[in-house]
Amino acid sequence: MASEVFDNAFVSINGVDLSDRAKSVTLNMSRDDIDDTNMGNATRVHKAGLKDWSIDVEFAQDFAASEVDATLWPIFDNGTTVTVIIRPKNEAVASTNPSYYGSAVLLSYPPIGGSVGELMMTSVSFTAAGDLTRATS
Repeated sequence: MASEVFDNAFVSINGVDLSDRAKSVTLNMSRDDIDDTNMGNATRVHKAGLKDWSIDVEFAQDFAASEVDATLWPIFDNGTTVTVIIRPKNEAVASTNPSYYGSAVLLSYPPIGGSVGELMMTSVSFTAAGDLTRATS
C-alpha cells in the first residue's frame, strides 16, 4: 500500500459541500474503558465500552451565502442535529476512499478570530449524536 498525501478531502455539513473551505479535518474515534477487574485477577482486565466520535474541521472562514458561516451559524444557533460526511479524497466512495458519516451536533462555534494579516479561520468540532457509519460503496 502506497503512502498518500492528504490534500483533497471531502467535507459535507448538513448537505453543504464545504471541501474547498476546509484546511484540515480529523475523525476522532474512541471507546469507554470499562474496568472488569475482579478479586483474584493479578492484572487489570479491560473491556471496550460505548463508542464515541467527533469530527474536527478547520475552515477558512467565508461569510457568503451557502459557505462556512451561512452553514454553521444556524446549526449552532438552533442546536440542530445534522449529518456530517467526510472522505479522504473528494472522489466517489470506494474501498480505497471510505465515507464516514453520522448525525452530530455543533456545541461551539467561533465565527470570527485571527491575527492581523492572517487568513481568518474557524475551528469546529462536531460531536456524536448517533452512530458513525463507514461505507465503501
